[in-house]
Amino acid sequence: MTRRDDTIRLRHMLDYAHSVRRLAEGCQRADLEHDEKLRLALVRAVEVNGEAAVRVTESMQQSHPDIPWRQIIGTRHRLIHGYDQVDLDLLWRIATDDMPPLIDQLTAILNAESG
Repeated sequence: MTRRDDTIRLRHMLDYAHSVRRLAEGCQRADLEHDEKLRLALVRAVEVNGEAAVRVTESMQQSHPDIPWRQIIGTRHRLIHGYDQVDLDLLWRIATDDMPPLIDQLTAILNAESG
């Protein structure tokens, strides 16, 4: 895989991190209990974010140890394989607490990569 491929995957991660934030915007944790579309959309966006992270090369991941790669990838695995046991509190914390700093980190990496 090339550096360009990593840049594409990082861009995908950033795009889906933004999607997670937009979906959660104006919502409350309790909305996940009653809004199936919101719940399914957040799960899917977090899954794709993790899938993109899986495809980032190990060397790129090692170059940016401040990104919680293992947690992002592990969350993807838990959502895919434990689809019937999604922890909505954790999903909400990811959407509201974890995505803003991830967006900042990915933006900084992509800005540095572009020049």
